[in-house]
Amino acid sequence: MSERMGAEHYGEERPATAEALAERIMAEELKRWRWQEADLKIRPKGDSVKVVLAARWRAETTMTVGWIAERLALGTRGSLNPLLSHRRKLDGE
Repeated sequence: MSERMGAEHYGEERPATAEALAERIMAEELKRWRWQEADLKIRPKGDSVKVVLAARWRAETTMTVGWIAERLALGTRGSLNPLLSHRRKLDGE
């Protein structure tokens, strides 16, 4: 569902669509970095690839920082926010 959500879209359609987009992005990035999903749990919390994926999710989806931190095994949203901030500074934003 790539079209815009309108007033006729209710309840679970919005989060389900956002999560589906996030999972599609995850699949692309895992393939790009030649990772398996299990690598997310064994890599360090501040791994640069994990932060790249988190930043992409923040830019392209409506997923919360807490959801992203949990999904990528990055700790808590409190530990992810500084990583995202540092990433933005490196990117010149």
